[in-house]
Amino acid sequence: MADQKFDVIAIGNAIVDVIAPVSHQFLKDEDLPAGSMRLIDAERSVDLYGKMGQTKEISGGAAANTLTGATMLGLKTAFIGQVADDQLGEIYRHDLTSVGVSFDTPARPYGDSEDTPPTGRCLVLVDPDGERTMNTSLGASQFLPAAAIDDDLIASTKVLFLEGYLWDPEEPREAMKRAIQVARKAGVRIAFATCADFCVHMHGPDFRKLIDDGLIDILFVNEEEAGILEGTDPDAAFESLAKDVPVVVMTRGADGAIAARGDERAKVSPEPVDKVQDLTGAGDLFAAGFLSGYCRDASLEESLIRGAVAAGEVISHWGARPEADLQALVAKRLG
Repeated sequence: MADQKFDVIAIGNAIVDVIAPVSHQFLKDEDLPAGSMRLIDAERSVDLYGKMGQTKEISGGAAANTLTGATMLGLKTAFIGQVADDQLGEIYRHDLTSVGVSFDTPARPYGDSEDTPPTGRCLVLVDPDGERTMNTSLGASQFLPAAAIDDDLIASTKVLFLEGYLWDPEEPREAMKRAIQVARKAGVRIAFATCADFCVHMHGPDFRKLIDDGLIDILFVNEEEAGILEGTDPDAAFESLAKDVPVVVMTRGADGAIAARGDERAKVSPEPVDKVQDLTGAGDLFAAGFLSGYCRDASLEESLIRGAVAAGEVISHWGARPEADLQALVAKRLG
């Protein structure tokens, strides 16, 4: 194995979250099921954005959210993702690098044609229950080329983290396949997050093949995604996945999370939160916390606790990037 320069390198969508509070009636009027995640075209994103009222812009994207949390928890990280050469692209790069994430993927030209789209954005509608309804226009992020994969960079990490969202567009999917090959050859551990039920509905056979081919070392799923992937109830799905993947982490909403490593099992309850402000990024930050334990060879239980603390922090405020000192919160919790 090459000298390890990084703990985690992630490949993911470079998306700016545009967040606004909305009423249940707003979601009904726009025919948007609460808690859903859908891909929208540029025209719909402009229409919906115009109806959102006052917004807050925060750089997001599942894998990048995970990296931000992991970096704040002391890991050395790098991001591979595609932005456009526009204002949001500059904001996105600044937001990531300012917390210490290395991000060197060159920006893509931005113009008026379909081939030169702007930096991706996700319109996040937060209802009075804190549930988020996400409408994503992928923009430049869906054009991440395989040429962006630096073999030496991939070989220099302990863990390669991949997000299921990016499996959808063809070009980044090929980039991730190339990264998987490089990682396997270099002895790098591969972590995969299924990210959303629609990703599993669309690409479940692909995800299952990655598992069957022994290409996933750490799998992050929630109950619904696990059930869809295995075609059974969540508990049975978890045990089924645990037979085929070295480490499985399944989040269970209000019931916390459970993890398996071989015959070993551990579980954790959610961290107490005074008020759930916004659930955006909860799963991403749980993965960050867990990986901060995994990369330090912590126990399954401690890794889960770290995940719960990070997720608890991010749902206590708007946006998917932590605002408090995660290391201090973890230290206090582990006591």
